[in-house]
Amino acid sequence: MEKNIVVMKFGGTSVGSIEKINNVAQKAIKSKKESNNVVITVSAMGDTTDDLIDLASRISKNPPRREMDMLLSTGEQVSIALLAIAIAEKGEKAVSLTGYQAGILTDDIFSDAKILTIKKDRIFSEFNKGNIVIVAGFQGITGNNDITTLGRGGSDTTAVAIAAALDAKYCEIFTDVDGVFTTDPNVVSNARKINMLSYDEMLELASSGTKVLHLRAVEFAKNHGVIIHVRSSFNNNEGTWIMDTESLNEKMEQAVVAGVSYDTNQVKVSVFGIPDKPGVAAKLFGELAKANINIDMIVQNVGEKGIAAISFTIKNEDLKVGKKVVEELKQNLEITNVEIDTEIAKISIVGAGMKSHSGVAATMFSTLGDNGINIEMISTSPIIISCVIREDKVKEAVKLLHDVFELGK
Repeated sequence: MEKNIVVMKFGGTSVGSIEKINNVAQKAIKSKKESNNVVITVSAMGDTTDDLIDLASRISKNPPRREMDMLLSTGEQVSIALLAIAIAEKGEKAVSLTGYQAGILTDDIFSDAKILTIKKDRIFSEFNKGNIVIVAGFQGITGNNDITTLGRGGSDTTAVAIAAALDAKYCEIFTDVDGVFTTDPNVVSNARKINMLSYDEMLELASSGTKVLHLRAVEFAKNHGVIIHVRSSFNNNEGTWIMDTESLNEKMEQAVVAGVSYDTNQVKVSVFGIPDKPGVAAKLFGELAKANINIDMIVQNVGEKGIAAISFTIKNEDLKVGKKVVEELKQNLEITNVEIDTEIAKISIVGAGMKSHSGVAATMFSTLGDNGINIEMISTSPIIISCVIREDKVKEAVKLLHDVFELGK
């Protein structure tokens, strides 16, 4: 009988102790006994990555990115070896592989590498030996044999990429929650688990603050048609399925608003005094792009005598480099002043049903306005509406929007 290929990914909290590693081992063995070839991708144990970053920061304020990748990749190697030992102890065969050994080839952007291809021969070879294959998440190798890491949450991407390469039926992402919720259950007590989401809805939720899945993993899944199942590693409950919902035989009525997400890891940079003429914005954002800084929301205001002000938002961790880029452009672009606002947050509503329903934006804006929450920036697309508000108002805003769109029902 031909075996199915099952890809399972376990995050840091799911392998955070020996007891939890043994729990993962049992799940892997159970899946193999159900006539499956099993690949497991794991993250580093608990806070290992943060601890390694802290070690490096005690030596250098600006360590070389190549060496940081060499350092951080060791966290996953501890997890895969311990898991292989646990499976062997329970009488089943397993082998642990680093990203290099598993054939995960990436580009050479250290600390934020992208997977180019996966040479799957080694994995199939291990299947033929009867092994459960355990692959280190979050890492790969360049054409020059340098170790790279895929950025925070990169183990999700590793798992989805392996599932795509092996043509697995689906990819199971095990985490410390039961699935994807209508909003953060720590903020709203009646937040509900969502049974099914489209790739596009999950992409918008991930990009706007929902931390259950890595954004690049969802992009990879969409591009390669990999079905993702997000579920808890601590029970056997069904989680949230992420797939191309429009291709389902039974066309579903999609929710107008599927979820409310928020992101407090945001900074607003405002640049004043620049001339309102062609090419100025392109120069500003071109230089930021060269520094690998992703811009989220942009607002341009034109004042008197053709003088403009541009405000944009970036991630907190990009502030130091972003500020440096803008300062270097000051004289060239005739910038008179730069203001940094770190006390903002982004709140978003996401839903595929918004494409065919009017009045959603009006409901969102009036709900916030009626409760004294000022909107500073707005960004919209067919299935997401995002607003920048004060950070100290974000949890109140989440509760209000979750309630007004009746997501708890």
